[in-house]
Amino acid sequence: MHDTALEFAAAFFDTYTKDATGLKIVDIGALDVNGSLKSVIPPNNEYVGVDFAEGKGVDVVITDPYALPFANNSIDVCACSSCFEHSEFFWLVFNEILRILKPEGILYLNVPSNGDFHRYPVDCWRFYPDSGIALQNWGRRNGYNTALLESFTGRQRTDVWNDFVAVFVKDEKYVHKYPNRIKGNITHTNGLSYEHAAVWGGDEEWKANAKRDFTNFSEKQEDQRGKSALQRTWTRIVRRWRGSVVMP
Repeated sequence: MHDTALEFAAAFFDTYTKDATGLKIVDIGALDVNGSLKSVIPPNNEYVGVDFAEGKGVDVVITDPYALPFANNSIDVCACSSCFEHSEFFWLVFNEILRILKPEGILYLNVPSNGDFHRYPVDCWRFYPDSGIALQNWGRRNGYNTALLESFTGRQRTDVWNDFVAVFVKDEKYVHKYPNRIKGNITHTNGLSYEHAAVWGGDEEWKANAKRDFTNFSEKQEDQRGKSALQRTWTRIVRRWRGSVVMP
């Protein structure tokens, strides 16, 4: 887990579950590799870590990622960080998460939107903020009244990664239970929210619409923007210092 992934997870729990108790929180892809979401969940809640392999942070070992071992409508919060990029059929995992969530349950999702090729055991996907809308619509096509509460791209720190972050509620009629948004208090680009959903583009006005609909609209990722010689040198130093560490 890279530096900003844990920070965004902490911001999610602080924004959406602050002071909550008695929640059942399932972390999908929970193996502790350079950090675990377990360290940032609010106290007095039940944490269940799910992964393919036994190890630190894993409570339940699964063999089929598309069949989660939980009953329908039984989970309050699902979190999945640095995992969907490694799932061949992430849309099926998304369906399984919706199945096990309670109607008012929420999903926190973090997937890289850029970064190095890193097989764990495969590396298939990168996500942008519109991916949140696509997943919402996929859920609806499969019979769920899913709503995207927010999605955005996070800023890099000392690592190579930009994070795609999204939060969903299983049933749109419970949106009112979650009035606050992470992106209102965190540096980001291309932020969307339930309150200001972007109109699908495609015409010659798409860029003007994007600047209207997205918070902090940007066509380029952090690592595509021009940086000073000092910033580029520092980035190279940090990456060399990290050596051959493989980020999940």
